[in-house]
Amino acid sequence: MQLTRKGLWGGIIREFREFLPEIQDDAVTTLLEGNTPLVECVNLKDLFGELRLMLKFEGLNPTGSFKDRGMTMAVSKAREEGAKAIICASTGNTSAAAAAYAAKAGMRAFVLVPDGQIAMGKLSQAIMHGAMVLQIKGNFDNALEIVKEITRDYPIKMVNSINPFRIEGQKTGAFEVCEHLGHAPTYHFLPVGNAGNITAYWKGYRQYYGEGIISNLPKMMGFQAEGAAPIVLGHPVEEPDTLATAIKIGNPASWDGALKARDESGGVISSVTDDEIIEAYKLLAAREGVFCEPASAASVAGVIKMKKEGVLNDGDTVVCTLTGHGLKDPDIALKSSEKPIKVPADTAKILKVMGF
Repeated sequence: MQLTRKGLWGGIIREFREFLPEIQDDAVTTLLEGNTPLVECVNLKDLFGELRLMLKFEGLNPTGSFKDRGMTMAVSKAREEGAKAIICASTGNTSAAAAAYAAKAGMRAFVLVPDGQIAMGKLSQAIMHGAMVLQIKGNFDNALEIVKEITRDYPIKMVNSINPFRIEGQKTGAFEVCEHLGHAPTYHFLPVGNAGNITAYWKGYRQYYGEGIISNLPKMMGFQAEGAAPIVLGHPVEEPDTLATAIKIGNPASWDGALKARDESGGVISSVTDDEIIEAYKLLAAREGVFCEPASAASVAGVIKMKKEGVLNDGDTVVCTLTGHGLKDPDIALKSSEKPIKVPADTAKILKVMGF
């Protein structure tokens, strides 16, 4: 990647300034997000053969998810425009990012989350960063409608992905994939919830292609959870149901953008079951050492599905965006794994249990 003058990563606005909307330097609000690793899978050839599978691990952003890319842009622009407060609806990760970047900017943050439907790791972040967290009796889609209503009538900036600056920031993930690989992948797989990320990545790839930086475009492959798959079904889902809370959305704000990414790239938007998501989630942690949150694993579950269906071939380069870190939702990790073994503080007995 191109480095700043001091040789240190400067965050996505400063690193990709020529590809982003202009923001005054004194308004830039950054936690040095971006430059996340592209981790190659090396232990899964029994599943994928000679497919080259790369994991864009966005869980290593400052607040533990890809949302930081869009939030640095949205909060910086709000700050430039003189806003004193921001607001968002969230299933978790957006609230954490909004709260952190608002704190950095010296702004107030308000977040609306579905009561009882947000992972504790994410809720704790929003609270610790000083946001006012409002838990509503309803789902994400209800919360988003309320946020839209508030921002129409009051001087507060919405930082959900309806805000175009969110998409601008998130597209930098595609830039980094191209920089790290030296080219665009054959396929790019992503989880799809509110659909901002697949929209943003496609915008980023098209921009690099238009500038002549890359000579090919990937097929965009989006995967929803089966119980929250409005795009697959072709209509909103009033009561979305999935353990992957980050993509538990029944009426995606960037629905049209996702369809455009699919159709223009020749890709797919499909669904995977919760069981398939958990299988991929555990597979990545146990065999590749990468601990992502459950919703992230929908991308890898999609690769497994497409490989079984004969869509993917040996020699293809496949990138999966892992949208958030596994520590965002430790409860699911504990519920889906074997429990610790209780043993006496006795070396011989411990060795016996260990199989020695």
